Amino acid sequence: MRIWVWLLLMLPGLWVKANHIFIPMDETQTNHLKAYGTAYHSLKNGYEIQWLINYRGGSFVLPFTAEVRTECLLKGIAFEVIPDARLNSILAEISLPEVNADVVKLEKAPKIAVYSPKENKPWDDAVTLAMTYAEIPYDVVYDREVMDGKLKEYDWLHLHHEDFTGQLGKFYRSYRHLDWYKEEEKVNLQTAKMYGYTKISELKKAVVRKIRDYVESGGFMFAMCSATDTYDIALAAMDVDICASVFDGDPADPDAQSKLDFSKTFAFQDFKLEMNPNVYEYSDIDVTDTRKVREGDDYFVLFEFSAKWDPVPTMLCQNHENMIKGFMGQTTAFRKDRIKSSVLVMGENKVANEARYIHGEYGKGTWTFYGGHDPEDYQHLVGDPVTELDLHKQSPGYRLILNNVLFPAAKKKQHKT
Repeated sequence: MRIWVWLLLMLPGLWVKANHIFIPMDETQTNHLKAYGTAYHSLKNGYEIQWLINYRGGSFVLPFTAEVRTECLLKGIAFEVIPDARLNSILAEISLPEVNADVVKLEKAPKIAVYSPKENKPWDDAVTLAMTYAEIPYDVVYDREVMDGKLKEYDWLHLHHEDFTGQLGKFYRSYRHLDWYKEEEKVNLQTAKMYGYTKISELKKAVVRKIRDYVESGGFMFAMCSATDTYDIALAAMDVDICASVFDGDPADPDAQSKLDFSKTFAFQDFKLEMNPNVYEYSDIDVTDTRKVREGDDYFVLFEFSAKWDPVPTMLCQNHENMIKGFMGQTTAFRKDRIKSSVLVMGENKVANEARYIHGEYGKGTWTFYGGHDPEDYQHLVGDPVTELDLHKQSPGYRLILNNVLFPAAKKKQHKT
């Protein structure tokens, strides 16, 4: 009994000497996704975090507090309580020139917005699933908030599964008789008229310009699935009608293809539009209908960058695995010959000649495009049930999403590619 009393009395003193909580992000981590949430909450509470990029899968060092320790225990996050001497040893190892690792300081929790319709849709979104599971707060914004200039209030913007071309997701052939499709068309047209536009496509182009300006002024934009290629298509087609009459009441410009301006796009060039309203595709940027990859062979590989010289792509690629299983989407992956030479490819299927994960700068800000719909559901269809992330706590595909969420918290001087 006396031994237990002595231990209880000594524990607070031991904790004082153990100044840091070390969260490994390699294969020993039991819940990678929740770990990002704990890091975010520490930033939110005013603590500075050290992100040890390329060290044990991109581990985190947080200041020791009883609250963080309890949070890790309750959420099933693997962690160690370490003293200054242990941390100094780790930092000394990382500082060696021959070690491809570095320390990035995360200073402020980014304020996050998700561009998504407010009405319920018969599909979910991997980014909102990831942030909800990790308990990272975000606001939902849509066309009205964007048009009213609300984006300046946010550090990071995710573009939900979206069609920025004004063709209502190219769902016309299969779903035009369903209530959710009719409601989406009605709501979008009402919003367009509210801002002085007669067509949904005109509203979406105005939204695209607002988002472009947001990135140019220093915002961080992340997009998945159809929000990637349709965003760039809308930029290229800013001055041309590419929508068939079933979408806007008049025919598309017959010379639309030749009038595209690829100088205005973020990522893609020389692509060919799919103008048929009955074809569930926007252009030949996407490889969904042309790829010859079996599900069992569908993987993409993350590039290894120099942590000390290229911290941005290194941060965005942090993972405990460098080979990630592929997954489908309306936009699954990008033809490499349609990607601009200035774009950084961070993940690719070299055999299939397709890129999955790409990044670039625009003005003072950055953008990242991630192909596919749900990293843990190979072929997520309209109406399919929501993915239960508690069954995928160590998902390397979802980790790429959460790397992007924390990325804006890094010191600005490190945002260079």
